[in-house]
Amino acid sequence: MHLIPTQDEVVSVLRGTGALREGHFEYPSGLHSNEYLQVPLALRHYQCQRMLSVGLSRLLRANPEIRAVVQDLSIVAPATGGLPVAFGVCEAIRARQVYWAEGEDNEPLRFRQFLEPRRGELVVMVDDILRSGSKLMQMKLLLESYGAQVLGLAVVVYQPTPKTADFGSLPLYKLARLEASYYADAAHCDLCRRGVPFEKVWQ
Repeated sequence: MHLIPTQDEVVSVLRGTGALREGHFEYPSGLHSNEYLQVPLALRHYQCQRMLSVGLSRLLRANPEIRAVVQDLSIVAPATGGLPVAFGVCEAIRARQVYWAEGEDNEPLRFRQFLEPRRGELVVMVDDILRSGSKLMQMKLLLESYGAQVLGLAVVVYQPTPKTADFGSLPLYKLARLEASYYADAAHCDLCRRGVPFEKVWQ
């Protein structure tokens, strides 16, 4: 295993833990895909969680700007999937703190009562996966509304869809990039046309 796990090593862990599955899946948004990835299935194993979090922390440390401010750095995640990664990254790079934003169902993300980012606070956003990016974009805008400075976005897996949010020039740190096939809905899905049964997934 490399100090920073390779794409193949990450994919091997995801497949071995059942986190990465091939087939025919329908997302809550209506998208159909030939792959489904649920990174928390890998993170439930301590050694996998540690390998992925430490690998991601090494990518961050390789950036001299982040390395120079790490003692003042906050690691912020959207609850709940990104939390194991966020705590692992924070421990590995010895950042200042971890906290998270949360929201019920379709409610906007918010921070916990009595927890507010400081104006000028240096932040790296961390999550297990960047797929649509909607929650991460909400969190970025929420952090910036408090005056925090977001230095980067770090994820275990980048699996973009046709509608993935555009984070502009914000640096993206990732251990692996997966290219799934996506279809807007059942009417446009090649798998549906071939009669392949699909499984609905929760997220």
